[in-house]
Amino acid sequence: MAEDIIRGVARGTAEVPLSILELAVVGSGVSPTRALQGSTELARRAEEWGYHRIWVAEHHGMPSVASSSPAVLIAHLAAATRTIRLGSGGVMLPNHAPLVVAEQ
Repeated sequence: MAEDIIRGVARGTAEVPLSILELAVVGSGVSPTRALQGSTELARRAEEWGYHRIWVAEHHGMPSVASSSPAVLIAHLAAATRTIRLGSGGVMLPNHAPLVVAEQ
C-alpha cells in the first residue's frame, strides 16, 4: 500500500514516468495571459493523466514564449495542482546571480 502511495505521488500513475517540457508558447492571435492559462490547464490535465513531472524552460526576448521566469510559473502551477512534480528544465545562468539560482 505504501508503495502505491509513493508511486501515485512521486511517480505519477503511468507505468512509464512521463514528463512534459512546458514553454508557455504564445501562438498567433494568443495573448501571453492566455498562454499562461494554457500552461495551467496543461498542468492540471497532466496531473490527471498520471504524468510524473512538468519541466518549465526559461526563455527571454522571444515574443512567442511566455516562460521568462520559471520560478514564478512553477509557483503558479504548484498552486493549481496537488501532486505532480514541477521543476526548471532550463535556467539561463548568465542572466542570474549564482545565489538567486541556488535559492530558487
